[in-house]
Amino acid sequence: MAAPADNRREAFEREALPLLDAVYRVALRLAGDEAQADDLVQETMLKAYRSWHQYKSGTNVRAWLLTILRHTFINEYRKKKRAGPTVDVGEIEGYHVFHEVQEADPEGNFFDQIVDDEVLRAIDSLPEEFRETLVLSDVEQLTYAEIAEVTGVPVGTVKSRLFRARQALQQKLYDYALEMGYIKRVER
Repeated sequence: MAAPADNRREAFEREALPLLDAVYRVALRLAGDEAQADDLVQETMLKAYRSWHQYKSGTNVRAWLLTILRHTFINEYRKKKRAGPTVDVGEIEGYHVFHEVQEADPEGNFFDQIVDDEVLRAIDSLPEEFRETLVLSDVEQLTYAEIAEVTGVPVGTVKSRLFRARQALQQKLYDYALEMGYIKRVER
């Protein structure tokens, strides 16, 4: 008969370790560089393993791990990282640059086609709360409810942050999208 510690290890390896890549992707976008992301993932997984007895089997382990990741980032890394750029929400609110794809692509899937270094740099330049929400939604494919659970904010706030993040990305990437031929300039 396996000891309780062995069962805990096996359950952790079976349920949590397969999500290591997802945890790393989010950590990389949060931390901004690979070394910090590695440290953040290591600390997150260590905390998750130590707290595995608190995890309710059968619930959303990905959201649970990403919540631990987020709290670890806030507690340990936000202090070290210099504050990101601020965004005047008024500037973003009425700015729709990709009119050509707006109706056909209301959920922002347009950006799935053009994710490269330029797009990643644009994502990394977003203010932290916008970047985090965008990565959890568009990269990790979490639902609004899951993002709300991970970030500890209401679903309405998640939707608002995601809308603003996507508009900020449109603004930052418009010239690049034209240059690469992803969109064509529309004369008015």
